[in-house]
Amino acid sequence: MAGVDEVGRGAWAGPVSVGVVVVPKGPALRGLRESKLLHEPEREALFERVAQWSLDWAVGHASNEECDALGMSAALQQAARRALAQLDLRPDCVLVDGQWDFLGVGRTETIVGGDRRSAAIAAASVMAKVTRDRMMRDSAFEFPWYGFDLNKGYPAPTHMAALRWLGPSTLHRTTWRFIERLTG
Repeated sequence: MAGVDEVGRGAWAGPVSVGVVVVPKGPALRGLRESKLLHEPEREALFERVAQWSLDWAVGHASNEECDALGMSAALQQAARRALAQLDLRPDCVLVDGQWDFLGVGRTETIVGGDRRSAAIAAASVMAKVTRDRMMRDSAFEFPWYGFDLNKGYPAPTHMAALRWLGPSTLHRTTWRFIERLTG
């Protein structure tokens, strides 16, 4: 069985990312919780533990350009396909957080609040969040004014101020109405 979760859907900049974790049978990893309930150092420590505990895992991304060109639904599906394609193991069943089966392949089950109810989905949440956060922290060296090391591309007052002052960077999702209104 595998769990799937996405991160970055509500961000103004950066990719949308989908994590998939194939979990072993038996007890869940101790301390595993949905990524939003963990502080960054806790997520970072848990990332290594999940990588060792899982049978297989991957994170797929759809760039900000793909989010703009395809729309968020199709970009999310693209990121999910990329994550699944990286797996060496093919899960029999995939648990997806939320109401929508954005995978559209094989046997899937959607679970509303799944990141809090399923260890597999919680593990996918941690892997996707840490991977995307690391990407955004790295991009802060190229784009220091937007505060990506702190806000990871999500809405924040300093991020909004930088957008008003400088306009969007090459990492921003420029077709989002908010950014169009803010910089237009």
